[in-house]
Amino acid sequence: MNTLHSLAACARRARRFGLGGFAAAVLLAGGCGALPDKPSRTTLYDFGPGTANTASAPADATTLSPIALAEIEASARLEGTQVLYRLGYADANELRPYGQARWSVAPAQLLRQRLGDVLSARRTVLGPDESATIARTQGKAPDMLRVSLDEFSQYFESAASSVGLVRLRATLIRSGPGGDRVVAQRSFTARRPAPSADAAGGVKALAAASDAVVADLVAWVDQAR
Repeated sequence: MNTLHSLAACARRARRFGLGGFAAAVLLAGGCGALPDKPSRTTLYDFGPGTANTASAPADATTLSPIALAEIEASARLEGTQVLYRLGYADANELRPYGQARWSVAPAQLLRQRLGDVLSARRTVLGPDESATIARTQGKAPDMLRVSLDEFSQYFESAASSVGLVRLRATLIRSGPGGDRVVAQRSFTARRPAPSADAAGGVKALAAASDAVVADLVAWVDQAR
């Protein structure tokens, strides 16, 4: 009787993992040891519920001119949702993904949302389509901020010590009668320590590094304009 119950339990587990027919029969014949106890669960992360510091907006924030924020560009590897890390003490050139950790959306989208939130506390932030509409109706487009995300990973300096590393390049573009021109361009880098040597620690460090780089970028935009 116990054997029948065991076989029935194995069959249910096989169905839960999408196994059927010959494959399920082979695994059942060999016992349940070849089947995992339960499906592994992927953990989703983001930057949290608005941890950016927007309290430092100047008193004359409403007088600051609008700005258009383009979609943030990123390399093909950073277009996915994997949480990535580098082993600086072994091979810093290799990007490695955590197996069961994912961002809720691509890092470039998370970063653009955070950047837009901070900028909007100081001025009106427009998308590319809205900027084009203003250019058609008013004859002058607001300055465009373009950002390229070059690095977004947890960097292990040793097996027990790591940082969240964010590096990006920002370009401020102004449209005029003669066409577009670059007003200013600058690269930004931020590192923040990870509280633990795992994906959860890397996520916290990358969120903190993103907030730091966004704060530097917004201050630069104010001065560059």
